[in-house]
Amino acid sequence: MSGDSKQMNAAARLADVRETIAQAERIARRPAGSVQLIAVSKTHPAEAIMPLIGAGQRLFGENRVQEAQAKWPALRAAHGDVAVHLVGQLQSNKAEDAVALFDAIHSVDRPSLVTALAKAMDKIGRRPACFVQVNIGDEPQKGGCALADLPALLAQARGADLPLAGLMAVPPLDVEPAPYFALLDKLAREHGLPGRSMGMSGDYETAIMLGATHVRIGTALFGRRPAA
Repeated sequence: MSGDSKQMNAAARLADVRETIAQAERIARRPAGSVQLIAVSKTHPAEAIMPLIGAGQRLFGENRVQEAQAKWPALRAAHGDVAVHLVGQLQSNKAEDAVALFDAIHSVDRPSLVTALAKAMDKIGRRPACFVQVNIGDEPQKGGCALADLPALLAQARGADLPLAGLMAVPPLDVEPAPYFALLDKLAREHGLPGRSMGMSGDYETAIMLGATHVRIGTALFGRRPAA
């Protein structure tokens, strides 16, 4: 596919997703622009990301620190206004690298990571926004703090002066996601947090109807991911 064709394809996909978001905002009687689109570029090379940047997308999501380190410094040098969020799990020993690179971290899920992030922020002098990830479906294979542990983890994060932006969750696969989105919205309200990072390519309209402020879209923008 030629460069022009790739650009047109990226622009068309981005326009479709943006219109779907706008329509969901209208149906939910939410203000236009109240939902931020995170284009999840994990496993995609810079060559696949540049057409979306050219089409006007400025917020991207990555799953791994090392992969993001290989791609984003050069992309940011060329496009200084892009922002990159970490939407995947974070090891505590990578906290300093994450703080140095990302504008937000969506996977704060345990006390040791709160401690590591606070130390890294104080050392580096950058304070990326933090979302606490909740294991909303109580799934042993998934990251996120248990529902019962959320109040204590939020208290620790506030005590450590992390810049808390909201909550994040990934509902279980192959079940109706609406109850899980509604629960995350309820938890965010109860704890006085403005952000709800929830909703992906298959369910983001539902997430917007139930309060999402950040939707994490990969497949609808990039097509199916290459094998990792």
